Amino acid sequence: MISLDLRGKVAIVTGAAQGLGRAIVQAYAQAGMRIAMMDVRAEALAQAADELRAGGADCLPITVDLADAAATQAAVERALAHYGTPRVLVHNAALLVERSLLEIDLSAWQKEVNIILQAAFILSKAVWPGMTDARDGSIVYLSSGSGIKGFVKEVAYCLAKHGQEGLMKVLAMEGEPYNIAVNTITPGAPIQTPMSDSNYSAELKQRWIDPALLAPAFVHLAGVSAADMTGQRLDAWALSQTLGTS
Repeated sequence: MISLDLRGKVAIVTGAAQGLGRAIVQAYAQAGMRIAMMDVRAEALAQAADELRAGGADCLPITVDLADAAATQAAVERALAHYGTPRVLVHNAALLVERSLLEIDLSAWQKEVNIILQAAFILSKAVWPGMTDARDGSIVYLSSGSGIKGFVKEVAYCLAKHGQEGLMKVLAMEGEPYNIAVNTITPGAPIQTPMSDSNYSAELKQRWIDPALLAPAFVHLAGVSAADMTGQRLDAWALSQTLGTS
């Protein structure tokens, strides 16, 4: 397993105010990382940052609507200006509103796709030059079952998650000569988050788990390079359990 010392290393994490993103930044703070935290919810993001700082963490909360390309570019430039090139970029933010093709309009479709896929491109392109210069780094996109199969009323979300899987495969090949790892990761288990609360069935809610239980997988991925693991679609629950027993 990877044993890279993450103390002082930089992470950029989207969707960091709550749910899985919040669990990831808490784990990164415990590992001694410096963290640029992005989210559209300003109040929740400020609260999450205050909690991390109270524990001694170095973090930068950046309120941003990732559906807006210009705002996304400005946010990542701010993170890079403050911390420099990150060791890991985790694009966790997403929006899922279940609507059929008959129900959804172009604006709503674009919003979901842009948060998930457009932002993945903009963020990755911004950190790429620094990672290639360093010949080191890790990029992680949050995937799901919607990244490999279709679901009714996910005409935007499912398409965008499929797109992230394709972007990962291309960037993994482009990044390999520079030792940049690019992977996707799916939770692997139902997790208790605000988005899940809005979309999970009653049966899934009976089995959901605390997203903090998936955090070891993200700490692990913060330390990998292409020589270790790249171009993979990973299972966070399974990986976290393996790390817990190693």
